[in-house]
Amino acid sequence: MARQVLLFIDGAWAPALGGDFVDVVNPATEETIAHVASATIGDLDRATEAAQRGFAIWRHMAPAERSCIMRRAAEILRSRIDEIARLLTVENGKPLSQARLELASSADMIEWFAEEGRRAYGRLVPARAPGTLQMSLREPIGPVAAFTPWNFPVSQVAKKLAAALAAGCSIIVKGPEETPASPAELIRAFEEAGIPPGVINLVYGVPANISGHLVPHRVIRKVSFTGSTAVGKQIAALAGAHMKRSTMELGGHAPALVFADADLDAAAKHLAASKFRNAGQVCIAPTRLLVQSDVHDAFVDRFLEETDKIIVGDGMDAEVTMGPLVHERRLAAVEAMIQDATAKGADAATGGRRIGNKGYFLEPTVLVGAPKAAEAMNREVFGPVALINRFSGIDAAIEEANRLPYGLAAYAFTRSTATAQAMADSIEAGVLGINHMAVALAETPFGGIKESGHGSEGGAEGLEAYLATKFVTQQAG
Repeated sequence: MARQVLLFIDGAWAPALGGDFVDVVNPATEETIAHVASATIGDLDRATEAAQRGFAIWRHMAPAERSCIMRRAAEILRSRIDEIARLLTVENGKPLSQARLELASSADMIEWFAEEGRRAYGRLVPARAPGTLQMSLREPIGPVAAFTPWNFPVSQVAKKLAAALAAGCSIIVKGPEETPASPAELIRAFEEAGIPPGVINLVYGVPANISGHLVPHRVIRKVSFTGSTAVGKQIAALAGAHMKRSTMELGGHAPALVFADADLDAAAKHLAASKFRNAGQVCIAPTRLLVQSDVHDAFVDRFLEETDKIIVGDGMDAEVTMGPLVHERRLAAVEAMIQDATAKGADAATGGRRIGNKGYFLEPTVLVGAPKAAEAMNREVFGPVALINRFSGIDAAIEEANRLPYGLAAYAFTRSTATAQAMADSIEAGVLGINHMAVALAETPFGGIKESGHGSEGGAEGLEAYLATKFVTQQAG
């Protein structure tokens, strides 16, 4: 029997007031595996009332006490990695090894913010007049509305949740309907760790209805969204209209520059692993691989060798290294981009076809020489498609890397410190990895520029997003 995934409001799990549920489908088998409750406006009002009460409790708890609860939740989550990873794989499709890694990184994120929240210091400002005390205080901004995607259903919740809680905020998480069970288990870990009722609330439902109600709601003081640029613009505009602080982590189209002096074997290995992780459904996945002409052909050969090693199938199979796309719509969208690119002159060096007639599987695809007019060269692909093009000099590489309105992640491979410095100075991206791909860690800031969003998650900057500054000046009486 398919499980039911319920809402979590005011410390209790319950179905939606309207009794509606939405089917959850295994992308590897197309079977219905769960039903998730779909919230009504009444449920959202209950959640905001609970978040307001929870904030009044949580903000006044000592940071050390909040840290203790968060660390306990991380321990519970870590103890259940194997169990929850199976849920994550069945509903998302990614291989079990990747699901386990996502859960482990989520526990790390919670632990790191649990400690960082104890160090949200204010400061004393030297006064100009005697007998005057001037203080800059840091306070939690208030109840948060967080909107999270399906591609990393646990870690995307964890990074918003951990930062908000560490700052002293309560939160309403709008989780993904495609992958609801694994983030629910994350929330359950906090429940069992002793989080007070109302501090964390979890809802699912029609995205536009939920954002349209929560973002302008008088209780909500901060909005955090991860998703597409198109939807992010709408939510950012709504938040701005109501003077709500917002963090937007939006789409990307990451360039990866491979210079003639790079270690081609290492570059091909790192880039292929990162490109096809989670079937390419990663906002920071390298997509436009720009390779210097002198080594273009040699790099393509090496990249194809790495691509050929990928085993596509059901993520529950231990040998599989790439699972299906999340649903039929994503598969159709990626197939259309491949067809458009090849029709306009790209060479499909490998892949490009759907696998089988059950599940949303697509071959890892490498397109060489796609023209700038191809849709895939301009819009986020969000699928297992790598585009490899050549460049001559560094100026041309930088121009192409910065051509699009996206600015989330970028990568470069070179042995030259001068070239590396030129990348750091010139590439327009919120995160830049040089000779490796580790650009999203708990202790480091993560966020985009241009149309890839604003604000940072992770690191001290991630905590900053949930704190307000209050200046207090006091004259001795």
